[in-house]
Amino acid sequence: MIKKIFFQSIFLSFLFLMEAFAAESGGMPQLNPEFWISQIFWLTITFGILYVVLSKLILPKISANLETRKSQIVDNIEAAEKQREQSERNIAEYEKIVQNSKVEAKNYFRQAREKLLKDINLKKDALDKELNLEIQKTESEIQELKNKAPEKINKIAAETSADLLHQLIGEEVNNSSISAIVDDLSRKKMDKYYGN
Repeated sequence: MIKKIFFQSIFLSFLFLMEAFAAESGGMPQLNPEFWISQIFWLTITFGILYVVLSKLILPKISANLETRKSQIVDNIEAAEKQREQSERNIAEYEKIVQNSKVEAKNYFRQAREKLLKDINLKKDALDKELNLEIQKTESEIQELKNKAPEKINKIAAETSADLLHQLIGEEVNNSSISAIVDDLSRKKMDKYYGN
């Protein structure tokens, strides 16, 4: 790059000299051929110093800055790549955790459902057992009442008949005879119902 600048400066100097030949007749003192050698000398000295300053002082700093920037860019790209890989690993771990959580939630739900159904079945069985006991108890009470009912009805009928006869006749009637008649009549009625 420095060589390119140097050759460009020489080329520009050559163009300047060509123009100087063309402009000599205009009376410009810097274009007078007497001063050309000194002008070329100072031009070469100036561009030589400029070349040395550029090549030894300025361009190395620019090159160092470019190298530093290049290494920083490479480091940044490597860091970004590492961050991307870490992010991908984190996303994969997150997805795995979410998947495991879904599976665990399904298992907990299934276990809770099974436990609830088991509890419901146990309570249902206990309730069925209680209801069966209550039904048996009630049926036995009904059967007992049914068994005792004719005797009580006969007793009530005998007492009522004795009271009616006492009111109609005005005399006390033998309770045992009335009870025997009522028992006889009730047996006939019961045989009639049970016979059919």
